[in-house]
Amino acid sequence: MKYSVITFGCRVNQSDSLRVEEELLASGAQPAAAEVADLVVVNTCSVTASADQGARQMIRRIARTNPGVRIIVTGCYATREREAVASLPNVREVVSNDDKPRLLALMRSSPDGAVDQQWVSSAERYGHGDGSCGAAIEPGLAGRTAFTLRVQTGCAEPCSYCIIPETRGAPRSLPVAQVLAEVARVADAGFREVVLTGVHLGSYGRDLGPRTDLPALLESLRHWADAALDAHGQRVRFRISSLEPMDCTADVVDLVRDADCFAPHFHLPLQHASGGVLAAMRRPYDLAFYRALVDRIRHDLPNASIGSDVIVGFPGEQDADFEELVAYLEQSPLTHVHVFPYSDRPGTVASRMGDRAAGGVVKARGLEIRSVAARLSRRFVAGQQGTVHRALTLEDGRRAVTGNYLKVRIPAGQPRNRWVDVRITATEPDIQGEIVRAY
Repeated sequence: MKYSVITFGCRVNQSDSLRVEEELLASGAQPAAAEVADLVVVNTCSVTASADQGARQMIRRIARTNPGVRIIVTGCYATREREAVASLPNVREVVSNDDKPRLLALMRSSPDGAVDQQWVSSAERYGHGDGSCGAAIEPGLAGRTAFTLRVQTGCAEPCSYCIIPETRGAPRSLPVAQVLAEVARVADAGFREVVLTGVHLGSYGRDLGPRTDLPALLESLRHWADAALDAHGQRVRFRISSLEPMDCTADVVDLVRDADCFAPHFHLPLQHASGGVLAAMRRPYDLAFYRALVDRIRHDLPNASIGSDVIVGFPGEQDADFEELVAYLEQSPLTHVHVFPYSDRPGTVASRMGDRAAGGVVKARGLEIRSVAARLSRRFVAGQQGTVHRALTLEDGRRAVTGNYLKVRIPAGQPRNRWVDVRITATEPDIQGEIVRAY
């Protein structure tokens, strides 16, 4: 059995896809290009209309180039538009997000016999249906050096533009003990960086009994990392995925600042700088709160990367609102900004709002913000000249990623997945560094 897994969207989807791949590999299946695979799993996103369209186009392209392929579709678009997805060519099963941990079992029970039963039975011995997996893995699986670990899923925040609470359901967290067991498992398999992710990561633990929170989880991970380094010489770095600004508390910032095991990397979606637009979006903070947060991070961690997301063209956004966004970004300490034109999601509060900007206006606003974002990124990278960072080698060992998310070109000679200390020697036309120490 040859398989391919194709993933759209967020790090949570990336983590879910990694689980599927672990189980497929453990069963004896072999990875292959989608054009020649017997089975293709497409893990979809639905955060924007273009994400839906991209999934449809991909499925049609696979079916056209590989007419005999069996396609299983899961993820947020599959959850939201099950019938539309099921009607696409060669789709044999549509699996909702809630059923994703049981994907292999569902494939076995498919009435058209989409997957060989003996093969699925073998795979099921490795998948436990609770987010854990006993398959043997190692860095390099599906081209990954870091392991993306989903510690939470679901969201209860009422952002007016977002459909994800509908597709992911209520918040659910993995117990701390299970998170630590997973970290130990992947560290023993050789992974040296673990990316912690969730649909609403900052809500971690609020649904557990007894109730806990994200800072408590991070504190537990710090203790685990210290013990692993002392006992076994295992050095593991944790990278915190996207956090809502109100969830990036002083405790979180202090832990990242003080604990060597956390990457100095924050992603804090702003979405807008206008108070009126933020209120219409139902975002639970204002610009003053956001500014104070990122200014504090920059003060405490001068070399930290601070990424963000913004939406342009939200219903009701006026020229003055947009100029407020531009003015803030121009003088902010942000280092990376992802720009999204507003995408109408049927069923959301925002989809019923009027006063929409013309398409050409939205496009122009997006281009302007991207130009500002490029300047912010160049400014940050230029300021890293001469600094030294712990980095993890990637791919063939000629590139490495630092804790503050610089992708650095380094001299050949290092294997993949090795810790090195790198001094940044050049930032144009690309980032280059010299190895100070390898270990």
